[in-house]
Amino acid sequence: MSNLVFDESSSNREASRGYAWWFSGDTFEKAAADERRPRKRTISQHLTSQPGRLTIIYFMALVTAATTMLLLPESTPEGETTTFSTALFTAVSALSTCGISIVNSTTHWTMFGQGVLLVSVQMGGLGVMTFASLITLAINHHMKATQRLLTASELGTTKLSEVRGVLRVVLGTSLIIEATTFLALFPGLLRVTGGDWGKTAWEALFFAVMSYNNAGFTPDGAGLHVNSWAVGLPIMTSAFCGTLGFPVLLNLLRCTRDHTPPRRWSLHTKVTLTMTFLIVAASLIWFLAVEWDNPALFADADVETRMRHAMVAAVMPRSSGFDLSWVPQVSEPTKVFMSMVMFVGGGSTSTAGGIRVTTLAVILIVCRASFTGHKDITVFRRRIHTDVAMTAVSITTTCLLLVMCASLALMIVSGCTFSDGLFDACSAFGLGGYTVGVAREDNPAALAILAFTMVVGRLGPMTIAYSISKPRALESLRYPTEPMVVG
Repeated sequence: MSNLVFDESSSNREASRGYAWWFSGDTFEKAAADERRPRKRTISQHLTSQPGRLTIIYFMALVTAATTMLLLPESTPEGETTTFSTALFTAVSALSTCGISIVNSTTHWTMFGQGVLLVSVQMGGLGVMTFASLITLAINHHMKATQRLLTASELGTTKLSEVRGVLRVVLGTSLIIEATTFLALFPGLLRVTGGDWGKTAWEALFFAVMSYNNAGFTPDGAGLHVNSWAVGLPIMTSAFCGTLGFPVLLNLLRCTRDHTPPRRWSLHTKVTLTMTFLIVAASLIWFLAVEWDNPALFADADVETRMRHAMVAAVMPRSSGFDLSWVPQVSEPTKVFMSMVMFVGGGSTSTAGGIRVTTLAVILIVCRASFTGHKDITVFRRRIHTDVAMTAVSITTTCLLLVMCASLALMIVSGCTFSDGLFDACSAFGLGGYTVGVAREDNPAALAILAFTMVVGRLGPMTIAYSISKPRALESLRYPTEPMVVG
């Protein structure tokens, strides 16, 4: 409509014979018809116009590739076979950084198969939106506004101009932390492996990637090496950093560089760190109080060993999933408590899953404001926007319904108890990596339910909702309010 011509230009001079204004109606109709005519769009334009769909397509393409490679004979030792359901479940578990393993990763997979798991976890841990955004940059050499908005939400930045820089920093930060973990693990693993440099290098690389990305796959049968602080402590530290999220790590890095005091940290950093330490402290107290006499967890050890095992049990179940041997032997109350911890998960835009600690914090702050009669939702002398509260409520409600439905479905197809079904469902959604035996190789139906739950936990309900929804116009009509009784 903006290209209409009303003068004696070359486009209508011959037809109008000097009376361009006379043909203005025809010009309007032609322009309107051109606007209504569907324009041909390339495949890249279709994909980049819906970044949520691009993310899902990218994730499914990775699942297909990883499943195919795990089915290759090179992925398993001679005499071993892998069923399709096992390969698909393992691929989804690796790409979602969940880490639930239904086969022995040491004996079932060759080094090639373990390499497939390693690359899958790395690509999943860096973030589905991060790689989808890089693909978009390669296709269009720039990001569209919708893609940049969704990526900004994934990476925790509110400025669209920062997205490219944040993408580069995310990749660099991940590689630096993993390299540091590799160097810290090497001396301790060298003593564990008896001086085998090749095996030590492979296990250090494997643990470095798995720990930061909070996936519970291990390269040997020893698990976490919890009895060796030289190995266990770097893994725990790396896993803890992975659960904080990129916005927190970047903010802490900038504040350290600029010597910024904690009171001037970003609100997101303050809330994330506060909730993280509270959950870890509560988990530590729980395991020491409830499981103190559990021989499967502490094995009648001394106080120092009990503290070490309790610390591992407090940090790892949030998302890491290392050292699975003791999990099925915990008490029923501990299973429920661990389910709650895995449902919450880690920090936003981190390698962990769950509804995220900031979401739980906003829910609790909303409850405090409601119970105390305050209209504003405030924390650390800052007011939280109503849209953030609505998002937190919608995410929590949706994910809670998903976990409940998955738990009931697992009870039906596997005959497990509710606590076991809830545990594995929360582990799959929160990418915890633990199982109490519901995820079995001989039960494809249970594997399918858990795989779907892991996909939702990795992509997030907001990405999926964004991919299936259509942009709507701004609300120009607001209905009158009417009171309703709740509670």
